[in-house]
Amino acid sequence: MNANTLLQWFVFLVLLLGLSWPLGHYLARVYQGRPCGLDAVLGPLERRLYRVSGITPGQDMDWKTYALAMVGLNAVGMVAVYGLERLQGVLPLNPLGLPGVDPFVALNTAISFATNTNWQAYGGESTMSVLTQMLGLAVQNFLSAATGMAVAAAFIRGIARRETRWLGNFWQDLTRSVLYVLLPLSLVLALALVWQGVPQTFDAVVQARLLDAPAAGPDAATADGRPDRQTIVLGPVASQVAIKQLGTNGGGYYNVNSAHPLENPTPLTNLLEMLAILLIPAAFCHTFGVMVGDRRQGLAVLAAMTILFAGFSLLTLQAESMPNPALAGIHLEPGPSLEGKEVRFGPAGSALWAAATTAASNGSVNAMHDSFSPLGGMWPMLLMQLGEVVFGGVGSGLYGMLVFALVTVFVAGLMVGRTPEYCGKKIEPFETKMAALAILIPPFLCLAGTALATMAGPADAVSNPGPHGLSQMLYAMTSMGNNNGSAFAGLTATSPFWTIAGGIAMFVSRYWLILPVLALAGSLAGKKRLPQSPGTLPTHGPIFVALLMAVVLVVGALTFVPALALGPVAEHLALFQAR
Repeated sequence: MNANTLLQWFVFLVLLLGLSWPLGHYLARVYQGRPCGLDAVLGPLERRLYRVSGITPGQDMDWKTYALAMVGLNAVGMVAVYGLERLQGVLPLNPLGLPGVDPFVALNTAISFATNTNWQAYGGESTMSVLTQMLGLAVQNFLSAATGMAVAAAFIRGIARRETRWLGNFWQDLTRSVLYVLLPLSLVLALALVWQGVPQTFDAVVQARLLDAPAAGPDAATADGRPDRQTIVLGPVASQVAIKQLGTNGGGYYNVNSAHPLENPTPLTNLLEMLAILLIPAAFCHTFGVMVGDRRQGLAVLAAMTILFAGFSLLTLQAESMPNPALAGIHLEPGPSLEGKEVRFGPAGSALWAAATTAASNGSVNAMHDSFSPLGGMWPMLLMQLGEVVFGGVGSGLYGMLVFALVTVFVAGLMVGRTPEYCGKKIEPFETKMAALAILIPPFLCLAGTALATMAGPADAVSNPGPHGLSQMLYAMTSMGNNNGSAFAGLTATSPFWTIAGGIAMFVSRYWLILPVLALAGSLAGKKRLPQSPGTLPTHGPIFVALLMAVVLVVGALTFVPALALGPVAEHLALFQAR
């Protein structure tokens, strides 16, 4: 690992942490209903939306009503996206004349985008029409992200409020998330991407003349019989890329996602998109501190996330900076592997992106993870297996880490023989059960799904029958079981088995986590705030940060050690035997 690699890593972290502070305070004002600077422009539109929709913005909901509204909206979104996909062949804004999407792939995609997973078992530019991309997928990118942000706001209120059952209004939280946060940020990022060369047009295609084409005529062929022009699909790409990154969605307009030069053309767009992936999740930590009235609590959670991310990203950078051990003894200049990577980003930019996209529930890629070294692919996989709480998705990363925080104070309470407390709220058996349920569901889905795939999945789905093939299946189930969406790219996931099994994993991992989280919020909101005593464990100091990271690593990482040993670890050791 050279100085340039470390400099990229350091600059990225500094920019991320520096930008998260003002945005976090802005988010707190948005969810507290305080003036945020955009009220004069967006306030009239917000009030009009409430009138048209019949929403009473100040009407609070308990956790069950909040959950019912959330599930209902997401169910309608799934049906709408599925219908658009199946009928796109007869709908407008389909300049390439693409037919309706296969029913199994359409179902998988509808669930994927509604659950903020954005797993893609299809090639975007060759499968989805412009209308489907805009009205279906892009709209769900906004709504699924806003759903996670609204649930996070409700969970924070559950901790901050006392002796009440009210968590806020889901429709108001959703509207303000889209209107005051996601839309303005997406507009700014989309304009920056257009400036750097990302298309934003309704034109279907452009014909680019090949460099080695003969000078004869427009329809001439090259000397070896190849056509002299390449067809490049265009579309409203910049707007889709902006919200896919800011909302930790990750679904690309093109099949190769952010490795495509029209989605991510320059090192500057690479940096901006990486920052967009983690910016809102990091900012939510500051929002949490402001809304509970103790900014140290938010800083403690942010510190745990940052330390874990810094460690795993350095491990990924180190793994991708090392030469392949199987090539030792061959008279070649040792160096990092560029297989599956774009030269405009290099190994450092590719590895740092891999860590960022798997730390968040984003899933976009600027390199093919299938081509990473065994350990280079393992560390991003393990970041997902921690439960998508190292920054995580917009909103979902924060409430996931706070669930781990509740388990941490419970474990600490057992060690010292005291009733656990967090932010002045006593953690009792119900809260512990809900937290355990939320933590254990994703590992079960990942491991049980992988086991089922090895037994019942199509044998030709993986490109490698050895340990790497197991890694491909484990990575896929880990991605879907944690609402990430990235893939190793060596797995053919269009079969009925993978589309249905993956759809179930994505659906369960999203909503069976949100429901316990909202139940937790409702329970915490009804509790009294206890005064601190000499025996109270401070949850804002370095000891708690260390305990929180230990619980995340023990519960998350150790669960997957046997599977990782059979996959990427075994593949890594086999490289030394190949010398």
